Amino acid sequence: MQITPLRDAEPLPGRSVAVGTFDGVHLGHREVIAGSDSVLTFEPHPLAVIAPDHVPRLLTTLERKAELVAQLGVRELVVIAFDHDFAQRSAESFIDEILVGKLGASEVAVGENFRFGNRARGDTEMLAAHAELTTTVHPLLEADGEVVSSSRIRGLVAAGEMAEANRLLGETFELTGTVIDGDRRGRELGFPTANIEPDGQLAVPAHGIYACLADGMPAAVSIGVRPTFGAGRSELIEVHVLDYDGDLYGRQLRVQFVARLRGERRFADTAALVEQMERDVADAAAALKAR
Repeated sequence: MQITPLRDAEPLPGRSVAVGTFDGVHLGHREVIAGSDSVLTFEPHPLAVIAPDHVPRLLTTLERKAELVAQLGVRELVVIAFDHDFAQRSAESFIDEILVGKLGASEVAVGENFRFGNRARGDTEMLAAHAELTTTVHPLLEADGEVVSSSRIRGLVAAGEMAEANRLLGETFELTGTVIDGDRRGRELGFPTANIEPDGQLAVPAHGIYACLADGMPAAVSIGVRPTFGAGRSELIEVHVLDYDGDLYGRQLRVQFVARLRGERRFADTAALVEQMERDVADAAAALKAR
């Protein structure tokens, strides 16, 4: 799939475009995107510019979003560099100059809650009324009586409810980060870990222990502040790759969260902690085998 900044995009007569922020590329987004040859999205998230105090923790980076969109058979992902100038663009200008003029779109697909243009004055009715466009408005997808939305999935991730989050995403939730030096306490305890600092802009699962895949390898992962070793510690993602003895320092590690095993706990001593870690590793292996 080609990834193109809007400034470099060329009009393609008859282009069909799905438009949206598409954070997470969840099941609802997939219905909007299905059948389109192009996707038009925004980077950064528009709220990061319009209302930075209210920008949510994102489910996907642009790179991950591109991977997920590419899996849907889309030919081109066009990325709008969303800034204050673009935020001032009128809804009419967005249609005439971007969709029709810049991209050459003849078909547009959006979700029913899509809004665009300065002060979000553009809506699906405006798109549908435009003579040069055939507009498909997709109703919001529901699961178990609730709308499938990025905000709903963020809440599930924040609560550690990974099975449900993954079901609504249609993919396993993942985080990618560079392995950093740690205090090497895990190795001393017999469970060496690759440590990753969470990105403050991204959604992170609740503190606890998870069955994961790390670059495809089975792993038991701890997220938290390691309360057994004292208060005031920063949040850390600690990845113990099962039956692996290699060096992961400096490597980009992709961690997929399959299931939450338990919450974070403080143990009376290291012996009790090690005993629990042994159970966690066994539980992680069983959960991954059963998936």
